[in-house]
Amino acid sequence: MNPRDLVDPELLPLLDHQPDIVLDAASLLGARTALPELFTGGQQPDLALASLVVHQAGQVPVRVFTPIGGPEDTKHPVLLHIHGGGMVMGTAAMMDVQHARLAAELGCVIASVEYRLAPENPFPAAIEDCYEALRWLHRHAAALAVDPTRIAVGGESAGGGLAASLALMARDRGEVPIVFQHLIYPMLDDRTALTVEPGPHAGHFVWTREKNRFGWRALLGNAAGGPDTSPYAAAARAADLSGLPPAFISVGALDLFIDEDIEYARRLITAGVPCELHVFPGAYHGFDSAPQVRSAMVARNRSRAALRRALHPG
Repeated sequence: MNPRDLVDPELLPLLDHQPDIVLDAASLLGARTALPELFTGGQQPDLALASLVVHQAGQVPVRVFTPIGGPEDTKHPVLLHIHGGGMVMGTAAMMDVQHARLAAELGCVIASVEYRLAPENPFPAAIEDCYEALRWLHRHAAALAVDPTRIAVGGESAGGGLAASLALMARDRGEVPIVFQHLIYPMLDDRTALTVEPGPHAGHFVWTREKNRFGWRALLGNAAGGPDTSPYAAAARAADLSGLPPAFISVGALDLFIDEDIEYARRLITAGVPCELHVFPGAYHGFDSAPQVRSAMVARNRSRAALRRALHPG
């Protein structure tokens, strides 16, 4: 069967107009230039909704959006967001438009990490940058008008994978409590398309097997797909998922990450971790960016609702 025949018909126009970013060593610089433009489309964040201040968490830049309005002594819950880009591209700033809106809508602070990219900075650079931002956020909670007991982590694609690994690292190091992990089609397992082939209908669009191989090998070198990958690089490698914060996972049925995401959700549930899993039929990687498509709107609404419940319980 042609995989295109399985795509939700409402998502086909977005797929047809999606530029195919080539991802290899020769084209990486061009891909890094093209990806942020795809996200912003030249738009600027509405700073009437939320203020933006760029801080330094040690050597790690963190873009902090704080909702405007409300009592001056408000202590906001906070989402530490980690951007996507296959471990090799993307910027925190490419999510500015969405973050300004989301901070205002959810009444929360959003802090977005500018972590170092592979292959120039292989593992553990990215996850250690994310952890440094997490510690900084917790340590400076009062100055940032943040409630240090209501910190969530989240991201999309590679950012979702880093968020899952960050939840593991925070659990193991025991310095910062995390209340929620918000994982949108997370990149969790370096074995996918290296030593484990996904299902026949997965990974034909947007984020392909070839791109996935490049991303993991950039991060881990020749060790990618081998027996000794750290769970702080690929969360699916963790032997023990107990004691992690509740999770929300959303993924399309045609996404390359469908199998690893469902398996991670199953293992979280088995470990006693509350986990909400949503699988969208006919949806490929990044489908939720489609502006007026029903499945994309449902995905965004469920995602925001999960964040709202986690950040403002009761």
